[in-house]
Amino acid sequence: MPNKSGPVLRRLRDVVLVLLCLLWTVVTVAVAGLMALSVPALDDPSPKARGTGHDAEWLGHAWVDGRKTQSDVDDLARRLRGTGIKDLFVHAGPFDDDGTLDPAKDSRAAWAVRQALPGVRVQAWLGAHAVPGQVRLGDPATRGRLLTSIGQVLDDGFDGVHLDFEPVVDGDPDLLGLLDAAHAVTRQRGVLLSVSASHTSPAPLLAPAAGAVGWAVWSNGYLHQVAVRVDQVALMVYDSGLPTRAAFGGYVRRATLDALDAVPPGVALFIGLPAYHDDNLVHHADVETVGVTLRGVRQAVGDRPPARVFGVAIYVDFTITDDDWATYRADWDG
Repeated sequence: MPNKSGPVLRRLRDVVLVLLCLLWTVVTVAVAGLMALSVPALDDPSPKARGTGHDAEWLGHAWVDGRKTQSDVDDLARRLRGTGIKDLFVHAGPFDDDGTLDPAKDSRAAWAVRQALPGVRVQAWLGAHAVPGQVRLGDPATRGRLLTSIGQVLDDGFDGVHLDFEPVVDGDPDLLGLLDAAHAVTRQRGVLLSVSASHTSPAPLLAPAAGAVGWAVWSNGYLHQVAVRVDQVALMVYDSGLPTRAAFGGYVRRATLDALDAVPPGVALFIGLPAYHDDNLVHHADVETVGVTLRGVRQAVGDRPPARVFGVAIYVDFTITDDDWATYRADWDG
């Protein structure tokens, strides 16, 4: 009798060979990409590549839930006084799934910070997970409640609203629609609308491919569409998963250059500065550091600071260390 297992084994062998070829292709592309990102990171930044006094910092929820005291306000004021930090994004959210906010918040500490630091704007940082079953940005009723909630925090006296919805895939129209509506509210009140922007794509076609599986990687075109609808953009370059300092620094450089092209000059641009020290698959604590990020930003800036409002945004106040502050001051804010 003929051996019926022969064709099955040959098909299995062919499948394995195809999978090995695909794996080799992926590894080759990944290695080539890491090398391409790493090469610019070997260059020393120009001494002229420094901050211009237009930075920001994210502050945690403790500033609106009653945990912070006047002593904390005084400590923060001492830390920030004389730096380039002019905007504080204070976590006044998150939104509930229906678009409402918890009314049990106390913004007195945030206002005390404003009094201690004249000229520093205090914005309400609001966000949520924009995924099915949670906040649905495209649902008219939810969007209406989101806008009502934005109006409520502005009634509390915040100087603006900083929106942070994650994940939002490349090309998503619902975020654009919400930003249009929210900007109408903030313009009417004469305050700022700011937004956190997702990773930008370091390679062609990566953004749509990532979007197909629900990953938030934006094309430069979508970043531009978001930026023209707001007053400030904070680009979150961290949580990249890149394994080496050279690769991450090269990615920050590339992302900064792309963002400077995509975000209109009249819109403030901040590059997110990771001052937290988690160690996991997407954030390697010894790779995504304040120093490595600043190096990439400075390489992008070159000999001439951009002729626009441009800086870094520190994430986040409750994890930043004294060493992080020292690096920020020495490498950027000096």
